[in-house]
Amino acid sequence: MKGFANRINSVEEYYFSAKLREVNQLIADGKPVINLGIGSPDLAPDRSVIEALKNTAENGQAHGYQSYQGIPELRIAMASFYHREFGVELVPNKEILPLMGSKEGIMHISMAFLNPGDQVLIPNPGYPTYTSVTRLLEAEPIFYTLDLEKKGRPNLEKLAQNDLSKVKLMWINYPHMPTGASGSVEILTELVAFAQKHDIILVNDNPYSHILNPQPLSILSIPGGKEVALELNSLSKTFNMPGWRVGMLCGREDYVEAVLKVKSNMDSGMFLGLQKGAIAALSLGKNWFADQNEIYTNRRKLVWKLADHLGLSYDTKGTGLFVWCKVSGEKSPEELVDWLLYEKNIFITPGKIFGTAGNDYVRFSLCMPEFKILEAINRIKP
Repeated sequence: MKGFANRINSVEEYYFSAKLREVNQLIADGKPVINLGIGSPDLAPDRSVIEALKNTAENGQAHGYQSYQGIPELRIAMASFYHREFGVELVPNKEILPLMGSKEGIMHISMAFLNPGDQVLIPNPGYPTYTSVTRLLEAEPIFYTLDLEKKGRPNLEKLAQNDLSKVKLMWINYPHMPTGASGSVEILTELVAFAQKHDIILVNDNPYSHILNPQPLSILSIPGGKEVALELNSLSKTFNMPGWRVGMLCGREDYVEAVLKVKSNMDSGMFLGLQKGAIAALSLGKNWFADQNEIYTNRRKLVWKLADHLGLSYDTKGTGLFVWCKVSGEKSPEELVDWLLYEKNIFITPGKIFGTAGNDYVRFSLCMPEFKILEAINRIKP
C-alpha cells in the first residue's frame, strides 16, 4: 500500500464521532449516561413535515435522481422563509442552493474559493469543522477572538493591523456556537464594511437563528451584505430535522454558481420526500418557534441549576442551543468532564475542542427532556 493522502495528517477524527462511540459503549455496558454533550434535537419535526415525507414516498415517481439544485418549490419555500423571517429578497433559481445539511456547505464553499496557501479567518472558540476543512484544503486558518461582553464582536481593529492580503474567507456565526453570543445589526454592519475594505468573502453560518434568539438576523439583510457575503442555514436545529440533512446556501449569484460546480460533482440530488418535508417545515409560522423556545427556555433554566451545583458561571443572555460555562473550581474542565462521565454518567463537552479560547470552559446541550436534566441535577447534589 502506498499510503494515505498527506491531507489526512492535517486533521483528526471529529471529536463527537470518536467520543460518541465511547458514550454508546458505556450505555451498551449498562451505564445510564445522560447525554448533554451533543446538539442533536431530541424533539420531533412538525406532523405536517412527516406526512409530506410519507405521502411522497408512496409516489412511485419519487425515487429517481433529483435536480442538483433541488426542486423549484423547495427553492421558492426557502426564498419565502428568508423574506418572511429576515426581510431578505432572494431569487430562487439563482441565489439559493439547497444542501444536504449545512455542514457539507462548509466543505463545498471552501473547495469553491480556497487555493493552497490562502488564509481563512476563523472564530476562536468556534465550530471545529471550519478549521478542519481549511486544513484539508491546505489553506491556513487564522484565528480571531470574540468579545463576549459585546455580543461576540470580533476585534476588527486588531485584525486590520495584520497583513490580510492572503485572506480569502472569513467565517462568522451568530448566534454563535458554542458561546451563545447573539451578534447584532451593528456587528454585522461592521463586518460587511470590513469585508468590503479588505476584499474578503464573509460566510455567516446561521443554523441557530431562531433558537432562544429574540432577534433573528441574516447577514444578507445588511446593506452591502449580498455583495460580500454568503449565508448557510439549516433545518436541523430550527425544525428538529438533524438526520434529514437539509440545509441551504444563500447569496450572490456568481458565488452560489461556483459552489454548485463543486456540489454537482459530489452528490446526485436530495430525495424528493426530504424536499417535500422541508417545504412543509419552512411554511410553519411563528407559533412553531414560540413553542420550541418555550421548551428550550424551561430546559435552559434547569441546565443553569445544574451549572450552579457545579460552581460554574454562565451568561443568562446567551442564545442558541447550548449553555457555555466557565470552570473556575478545583477541577480543570477536562477533569470535570471525566468526573461527570465516569462517576455520574453525565456527558458534557469540554470547551477546548472549540479552540484555545475554550480551554477554561465546558458546554451543555439543551437537547434532553426536563426529567433527564432533573435526574442529572439529582446525581450531583451533595
